Amino acid sequence: MKMMGIGAAALAALLVGPGPIGAQQAPATPPVDAPELAALGAYPVGVADLEFVQPGQADALQGANEPAIVDRHILLKLWYPATAAGPGTRYRTALPGEHGTDVAFEVPGIATPQAAVAKGRFPLVILAHGYSNTPEVLSWLGENLASKGYVVVAPAFRDPSITIRTAAAAAGPLSRRPLDIAFVAAEAQRRARAGTGLFAAADAARTALIGYSMGGYGVLTAAGAPLDPGLAGATRGVLAPFVAGAPRAAQLKVTDLKAVVAIAPPNNLRGVRLWAPPGVAEVRAPTLFIVGSQDHVVGYDPGVRTLFDQAVHAPRYLLTFREAGHSIALIGAPPTLRNSFWDVDWFEDAVWRKDRLMAIQAHFITAFLDRYVKDDRARATYLDGLVPNSNDGRWPDAPGGRYAGYSPGAPQATLWKGFQPNKASGMSMEFKPIGP
Repeated sequence: MKMMGIGAAALAALLVGPGPIGAQQAPATPPVDAPELAALGAYPVGVADLEFVQPGQADALQGANEPAIVDRHILLKLWYPATAAGPGTRYRTALPGEHGTDVAFEVPGIATPQAAVAKGRFPLVILAHGYSNTPEVLSWLGENLASKGYVVVAPAFRDPSITIRTAAAAAGPLSRRPLDIAFVAAEAQRRARAGTGLFAAADAARTALIGYSMGGYGVLTAAGAPLDPGLAGATRGVLAPFVAGAPRAAQLKVTDLKAVVAIAPPNNLRGVRLWAPPGVAEVRAPTLFIVGSQDHVVGYDPGVRTLFDQAVHAPRYLLTFREAGHSIALIGAPPTLRNSFWDVDWFEDAVWRKDRLMAIQAHFITAFLDRYVKDDRARATYLDGLVPNSNDGRWPDAPGGRYAGYSPGAPQATLWKGFQPNKASGMSMEFKPIGP
């Protein structure tokens, strides 16, 4: 069957009229002023809803005297390269509202449910959402990467709404994030090696982890950062067998890991230290940290910059959005969630356009994963040797006026490669090789 491009999918959506929202309206489709690698890839996108079950798991939020032992049911969104474009979809999800009840909303997507999977073997990406978030609010990234030849598995961790307000309830997400991520990665890899269902398209030997906020804590732990023994008490003993020095600590580490993206990851949670020394220095996979300089939830310096400095055994990058806050990875606020400050504050940044934040992250995450997971050395030119302060970049020979072309990078220009003139402002990109 001949592959239909993303442009054809958008046209088809325009022609069919009412129905699922098409590619041109979905968060995965970048705006016209997006950097070069934010553009959708050559593959149409499929999506499927699946469930993994891990029996006999301790649940810190159930049980009176000690955590209850229950079967852990984890719903998954699976985005993957498809053979032909379809009409797209509407994701239905909800986030905790101001008054203790969930607020439902819809997100348009370019992915078509149950579309036929494209032929080939594609790298496997585990995409972990933040505290009381859902996979749907990261659909922009899952769909974008799937269009570029990645199989993206996004678990729904089912954090209870009360975690937004209650410190004690944080024991649930705090204990389950690393456990769930390690389990989902291992099970997805097992199914990929066995050629089971849609996972037959995934290449378990090329695995990457992406996590936002609480998901960032989870993926850094799954990449090798040892859990602090203090988490045993903070999680009602659930993490006791997995903390540094405990018998099952090694079970949290994901195998065949090629790269890690940690977006606004915490260094501690409400004063509870997350990792034992040497912390993220135990991470060996290339790592991309992304953060806003005004992130008052996880902190910047100290905070994410501290983690960047400490990850001395991995080649690592730090992308900073100056003046941005914590909600850099979520979609923009849906129309139905724009009438109260609480709802809007989930999604929107005080300074940056949200579609701009998503597009720039898609650009750099694409370059990073292509370079370190697909081993595409040409992508290094989008990452390495950039002037640290984006404002300092210059492109002397760029055509005048409102020119929309992309900077060619060094040696012709110091304007960050792949960015349009006047569109590389307010950021910094730093790189540190292995070593202090």
